[in-house]
Amino acid sequence: MSTIANSIELATNAAGRVVPTNVNGKPQRAYAGVNHDHPQGRKAAPPIRTAADYPMSGDKRVADLETALRQCGLSDGMTISTHHHLRDGDRVALWALQTAAKMGTRDLMWFPSASFPAHAPVIELMEAGNVHHIEGSMNGPLGDYCTQGRMRGLGVLRSHGGRWQAIQDGEVHIDIAVIAAPTADAFGNANGSHGPSACGSLGFALADSMYADRVIVVTDNLVEFPCVPWQIQGNNVDYVVQVDSIGDPAKIVSGTTQITRSPDRLLIAQYVAQFVRDAGIMRPGFSFQAGAGGIALAFVDYLRRFMRQGGVRARFVRGGSTRYLVDLLKEGLTDYILDGQTFDLDAVQSIASDPRHIPTSPFTSYNYHGKGFFNSLVDVVVLGATEVDVNFNANVVTHSDGRLLHGIGGWQNCLFAGCTVLAVPSFRDRIPVIVDQVTTLTGPGELIDVVATERGIAINPRRKDLLDAAKGSSLPIRPIHDIQREVEKICGGKPQKPRLTEKPVAVVKWVDGTVLDTVWKVRS
Repeated sequence: MSTIANSIELATNAAGRVVPTNVNGKPQRAYAGVNHDHPQGRKAAPPIRTAADYPMSGDKRVADLETALRQCGLSDGMTISTHHHLRDGDRVALWALQTAAKMGTRDLMWFPSASFPAHAPVIELMEAGNVHHIEGSMNGPLGDYCTQGRMRGLGVLRSHGGRWQAIQDGEVHIDIAVIAAPTADAFGNANGSHGPSACGSLGFALADSMYADRVIVVTDNLVEFPCVPWQIQGNNVDYVVQVDSIGDPAKIVSGTTQITRSPDRLLIAQYVAQFVRDAGIMRPGFSFQAGAGGIALAFVDYLRRFMRQGGVRARFVRGGSTRYLVDLLKEGLTDYILDGQTFDLDAVQSIASDPRHIPTSPFTSYNYHGKGFFNSLVDVVVLGATEVDVNFNANVVTHSDGRLLHGIGGWQNCLFAGCTVLAVPSFRDRIPVIVDQVTTLTGPGELIDVVATERGIAINPRRKDLLDAAKGSSLPIRPIHDIQREVEKICGGKPQKPRLTEKPVAVVKWVDGTVLDTVWKVRS
């Protein structure tokens, strides 16, 4: 154990990474390895309430968000949580924090399921002392602000499942949850699948509604009781606020999510689809997960062709749902879409109208501290990464210069699928993606099975079954060191290491709540 200048004690964890032993005043457990940390105790619980304290009419509406926050007992140092299903179109999270600031509240912890560039004005609230720090993914400007060491507390980066784990285990106590709801009734029942600001599922807000001390639902589409289907139950809600608009629909979802046009990236997608076929993963009743990035969408399109040719039907597919998954459902190539979040307009319409398109929450799909989670039932998942090293460790939160610009999302939770494939270009901006050691460890190499680039596919030596299964394939199966050496020749050598200080600015949590790695301040 060591101590640095600002008196934060550090320890080396099982991955060989130096991590703080205390984060924002709370003792931490260091990462002990995959499946090595076993929790004890009982789940957290919200306070007991009584129906006598709520209107027997069922009408929980109050005049505005300030009234709701005041009646929730807002005070300095509290934790306010929000969800990110509205993505860059969200107005409610920033509105809630700005309203709290106007009320004179200071030192709040913001606990979002994710943040977006639309939330950049939170920087002003941190500078003014209204928001102390953020525990949640920090994309773009907020991540850059954190990397500069300007946040007063340490940022805490969790996966979607890790966020549920932190709430249910009592690691994070939510004082007030503010839930933006595209449709709700006056009792507080709410969903994300209907209304002018429809975003699909509200699964990322479910834990907040269940465990927070107080819950506020903010909606721009109030309907007569009952709001059906309800994804948030009114029995967990304290107050309902009706507003003109909770977000910009043009930025909540994208109607232009498109397959990549890059020949190199299309080749990667084709390689991955062919690998899934040739390795025998694509078989009747199989399942897969792919995101909304250009390579992932192209992979789905290529795999769909192979499924048609082979007469193969999937039992379910996992989303982040897009029109490409919806097309599979409509064509009868899958029985179900199990949807964690909804990425485009076709998917929003599908989740609202097709009972086979099912909204899910991080509890059912990702929570490691449950009695199983169904992402372990997925046969193959296709993910991205900012860096991969020769030991198959991966980074998704920082760039090669050390700047924190991305959140974890469900990425860590997906590593428990039957086969995990990282589909990545071999270099970006003439900087190799395959490195000797990743800048920030987000996923242990023992859980990453395949790295697919346009210059070949590397299979983790741990997966002898996959190596054997791919022997008869025409795919360019190569050792990862060979791909690394080739790319370094193209790029003029190994990438420069980031210029980092010894000041921690954030930590990366593993799915079990232990500290996997540290994000360090970038040297100016």
